[in-house]
Amino acid sequence: MLKMESLPEAVVQYILLNMNNAKDVASCNCVSRKFKDSMPYIKSLYFPRSIFDNLKDGHTPDCIILEIVSSIFELEELVVYCPFTSTGLTSWLSLVGPTLKNLELRMDNLADQNTDSMSKLECIQFAKNLESLRLWGVLMVRAPKWDVFQKMKNLEIVGAKLEDSALTEALKATPNLTNLVLLGCEGLRTVWIELLQLEHCKLDFYGSGSCSLTLSAPKIEYLEVQGCSWIRVRDTNCLKNLSISNNAGRVYMVDFGNKLMALESLCIRGVQWCWDAINKILHLASEVKHLYMKVEFTGDFEALLPFPEIDFVDFFKSHPKLKTFDIHGAMFAALCQKNSLKNVSFKTTINLLISKTKTRIFVHEQHVDSSFLIPCLEEVVITVRSPLNAEQKMSTLESLVKFGKNLKKMKIRILRMKSGHSSADDFFEEICRGGKN
Repeated sequence: MLKMESLPEAVVQYILLNMNNAKDVASCNCVSRKFKDSMPYIKSLYFPRSIFDNLKDGHTPDCIILEIVSSIFELEELVVYCPFTSTGLTSWLSLVGPTLKNLELRMDNLADQNTDSMSKLECIQFAKNLESLRLWGVLMVRAPKWDVFQKMKNLEIVGAKLEDSALTEALKATPNLTNLVLLGCEGLRTVWIELLQLEHCKLDFYGSGSCSLTLSAPKIEYLEVQGCSWIRVRDTNCLKNLSISNNAGRVYMVDFGNKLMALESLCIRGVQWCWDAINKILHLASEVKHLYMKVEFTGDFEALLPFPEIDFVDFFKSHPKLKTFDIHGAMFAALCQKNSLKNVSFKTTINLLISKTKTRIFVHEQHVDSSFLIPCLEEVVITVRSPLNAEQKMSTLESLVKFGKNLKKMKIRILRMKSGHSSADDFFEEICRGGKN
């Protein structure tokens, strides 16, 4: 058997470089002298949540972590999920801060109102060369006393209680971010973000859904926002992917300036949007290729109102590059109003794929604008919530197939909602029977 001492140093160091769990790293001290001597060359350390659950003899997580990190020459990544104090964090970062590039901490101080919770945040300034910072369970009710992190490109905060001014000041200390993620953050009312290098931004605000957002990021390419009622984004020439949702409140206003010429994918979701907001975002996104819509109602106030009628021809002429279209309930119903198909009608028989089976649909002959086509549409996913206006809905389905010359796939989801009118219920029954044949 090959002895561990006979392994080349380069092999030992390669093994240790691919090992980051602190428990495994500590065990390597017992393998051989060569392994112990190579310990200082480790680049990454990870302390799991339960690593110190069975400590004895008065040892504390702070002291053990300090002992391990102090034995390493140039630690680049530190991930700590186990409990720790601000004193412990200060002692580690004062040693490894200059070489540290990636730091991830489970703060666990959402319920704390003492100074230790803020001290933990302020300790991070010892790691001035950080490129990535991830924080879990953060209480930030006042701005942390941070110097500017010139090299930081990535900031992620998950599960946090924040004050508006505290977040604004914290972001001023990270002016060169390219990626910002704020998930499950509560307490915010007015959010102002100005980051000139930002490219990717994901914001999830927890609460009543009445938050307002102003974002200034001329290089932004990906933006996902959840929980805002008022959204204003400046300089959107690079924006390619946009997702807006509000599960708890209403979306009253969206302002993206000029046309979103670079936008390829748009997703809008929520229980209620003001129609002006929907109409505006659809108008700005005329070049979009992938559109997902799951908004149930419109209305400016408490009353939940259905979508107004949307002209079928005008909608697709306004979005000529649309390739995939996923629509739910209200939007599909708006396209199926009696007058929305006044310029689109014909006589034909088609085979429509429903749950991997086929059914035939017939409509009456009328006049048709022969110049109208849906040139790029390849895939449609439709969720039907109500069987009302069944004839118009069938006509809309057929219009999509007739004029979508490149349509390859149509998927229909049917939510069975019983109506008081028997003829309406026949709509669902007819499609289900067709799907079994």
